Amino acid sequence: MMRPGSRSKGKGLKTFSLFSGIAGLERGLARSGHITGSFCESNAKARAVLGKRYPDVPVSTDVQALKTLPSETGLLTAGFPCQDLSQVGRTNGHRGKDSGLVRHVFRLLRKIEVPWVLLENVPFMLWLNRGAAMDYVIGQLERLGYNWAYRVVDTQAFGMPQRRERVFILASLDGEPERLLLRDDAGPPVKQDHRGKACGFYWTEGNRGLGWAVGAVPPLKGGSGTGIPSSPAIWLPDGQIVTPDIRDAERLQGFPSGWTSPANSKGSRRDYRWRLVGNAVTVQVAEWLGRVLVSEPGDPAAIPVPMKRRGPWPRSAFGSAQGRFAMGVSSWPARRKPKALRAFLRFPTKPLSERASSGFLNRLEASSLRVPADFLAALKDHVELLQDGEGRD
Repeated sequence: MMRPGSRSKGKGLKTFSLFSGIAGLERGLARSGHITGSFCESNAKARAVLGKRYPDVPVSTDVQALKTLPSETGLLTAGFPCQDLSQVGRTNGHRGKDSGLVRHVFRLLRKIEVPWVLLENVPFMLWLNRGAAMDYVIGQLERLGYNWAYRVVDTQAFGMPQRRERVFILASLDGEPERLLLRDDAGPPVKQDHRGKACGFYWTEGNRGLGWAVGAVPPLKGGSGTGIPSSPAIWLPDGQIVTPDIRDAERLQGFPSGWTSPANSKGSRRDYRWRLVGNAVTVQVAEWLGRVLVSEPGDPAAIPVPMKRRGPWPRSAFGSAQGRFAMGVSSWPARRKPKALRAFLRFPTKPLSERASSGFLNRLEASSLRVPADFLAALKDHVELLQDGEGRD
């Protein structure tokens, strides 16, 4: 007998969203026929966006105060906080103040059986503290009787010019999630020559890395090494070094331009919309996940290998009563035609400021990082032009 809300081929699920943000997961899932039942989001700015974009969907404000989930919930989604799990965050792991809120996912699942669960976070959680956060999350799912599968997925696989990897965990009480999530594999991305292409990087870095991305921007993120949300920079083929408009950042995440404008309010930080966008799930990735959930199961695209009992987790794996198995699938389940970054940008860009450019250049030159010589030359020219008073708004 199927449980209420169980998956059936071609039919969407009623979802309950925890840590909803600006609804990247739900917008993509809805494109695939799933129904957004409720949101739960503590951030007032994000709730302003949800209230404007989904006026008929109820929004709870505190996951800790939720007593239970609606009985008709077929899919529970949770892009739980990454602040304690990311490389630019506090790296306190799943016991941290923010990322530790994932425990409420399992508290709620102990009160009512939900057929399907979809969790999302940064891939660094697979390796942080030898995979302790994944040990906790997967262990909790197994204790609740779920079969599970996960894989790292890159936004670029869906044609978007943003190099953005996230880990998605799909769990089921009745199904075999590996036959959905791990079925398709387009193979690893092909390395590109940077010449003639717009290249993205993070000007807030430069000591140990720079988030270099050929033909794309690096992952949009809600924070940075400086502790504030910020845009990436882009080195254009004509030598300019610019930053994109927030409306193009929204589009890079699959939202319409202006999606986060309801977060604007008198006295609010101008950069806060970058935080909202950087914390979101790319809509096109969520749409693919939604289609996977209503599709015909198939054989996984790699040969299962029994997992080691301790240590960092692989980039894809699944587990059931038969054990845990590592999988060799790539982060590209599809290979959509890529959109050139320069052509993708629709709104006016701004030159990266002299202060930001000089600071980045100083950090870069003091580091042992290797960068293309023509990029370094363009960066120096850019700084000189700004210091001479040229290129200013």
